[in-house]
Amino acid sequence: MTRRRAVAAAAIAVAAIVAVVLVVANPFGGTPASNAAGIDNGSPTSTTTVKRSDLSSQTQVSATLGYADATVISVPAGTPPSNVQQAQQTSATAQSQLSTASATLAADDRALAIARAALAADRRKLAVDCAGAAAAQSAAAGQSGGNAGACATGYQSVTADEQSVNADTPKVQADRHALSAARTSAAGAAQALAAAESSASVAAQTSVYTALPAVGRIVRRGGGLYAIDGSPTVLLYGAEPASRAFAPGMSPGGDVAELNANLYALGYGRPVGDAFTSATAGAIRALQAARGIPVTGRLLVGSVVFEPGPVRVTSVTPTLGAAVQAGPVLGVTSTRRVVTIALDASQQTSVKVGDPVTITLPDNSTTPGRVTFVGTVATMPSNDQGNGPSTPTIEVDVAPDRPGATGRLDQAPVDVSITTGTVRDALVVPVNALLALAGGGYALEEVGAGGAHRLVGVEVGLFDDAEGLVQVSGAGLAAGQRVVVPAS
Repeated sequence: MTRRRAVAAAAIAVAAIVAVVLVVANPFGGTPASNAAGIDNGSPTSTTTVKRSDLSSQTQVSATLGYADATVISVPAGTPPSNVQQAQQTSATAQSQLSTASATLAADDRALAIARAALAADRRKLAVDCAGAAAAQSAAAGQSGGNAGACATGYQSVTADEQSVNADTPKVQADRHALSAARTSAAGAAQALAAAESSASVAAQTSVYTALPAVGRIVRRGGGLYAIDGSPTVLLYGAEPASRAFAPGMSPGGDVAELNANLYALGYGRPVGDAFTSATAGAIRALQAARGIPVTGRLLVGSVVFEPGPVRVTSVTPTLGAAVQAGPVLGVTSTRRVVTIALDASQQTSVKVGDPVTITLPDNSTTPGRVTFVGTVATMPSNDQGNGPSTPTIEVDVAPDRPGATGRLDQAPVDVSITTGTVRDALVVPVNALLALAGGGYALEEVGAGGAHRLVGVEVGLFDDAEGLVQVSGAGLAAGQRVVVPAS
């Protein structure tokens, strides 16, 4: 229960008892009482004055102070340099085999073309040599055992040509199949190489961590997060992850646009747009030279990390000299201070973005802030062990107006007073001045001139928990009137 509810409930409970006594005793049914100390209800009383004042309603809650946007920086699962080299060799071999198959097909194609041309020529010659009387003479000469003549020779040439064509044709067909297979193999090898180069990692299978940050260190754009084999992994600002290698020939994209914007912001040339250009390569070389990284004009996977802004290191997973493997390296947060509240879900409608708050720090000092986020999903507390009832909560985030005043503790319990409503120049009385009437509603016991007492019906408005005041309104109610309250 909030403090406001506790104060109001207590005041109304006391008032209800008084109201019952009043109804039973009915002291206002006849001549006004002259007891200046109030109705004789067995409890000592005093008086206070109805005032005009600014009033605020507040909700008191416990919260946790820390840093916002906790996340993990990991080494991505890229392709080691040895695997890239193997892919390059495989692609080169496939290209060589493709060239050989193409050359073989070309040579055999030429041989088949020559054989076919010779066959066509010899057939034309045979048609001439063996036509009419020449054919008869050739036949007669053949029967007499003499020279077969031109016709017979032509037959032999055509037969030899046909044998050549028949021998060369299947070779060409086989060459074409071999060329098709070589093309498929080369295309697959080229695709595998492109994938390997796109995911080429800065970390080899034998790489180790040579530098790691201390917990609490703040890293900004262009700074090194950690080092692999002596080369720092550089922090750049952006929302998209650096999941592929930055190199000439890569496709345009948002990650390239982020890279160009960072290189420009760091003063390395003027690359712009979302394409990898010669200006991008030149800017990368300048960055590499300035950071002591081998100058290649390309950035392999794992050589840069994109985060929305500066990061603060909260944990370090590996140790110096440990082998580099894909997975978590650093736990980080942003440098933005935040107060996180697990608010009772039933109070969601009473809190909104922009509400002012007062944060009470562990040293009891206070600092102002504003509500920046009100969750819409209710969850059960994580520490609930099933031992008794528990209440669903929603997350509410608060940004301190002066982050520097909150100290540098990574995490600390704090108290937060959320101002959920305000009124200006309202009529106010102490909460314990309210009387709950038997028929419903509330009243104040006014002490008039000469000590006369009367009940004045009122409507209640905003409660101010911190001051113990409540807003009241009603006919016959004005600032300066004296009303009865329990004696302190």
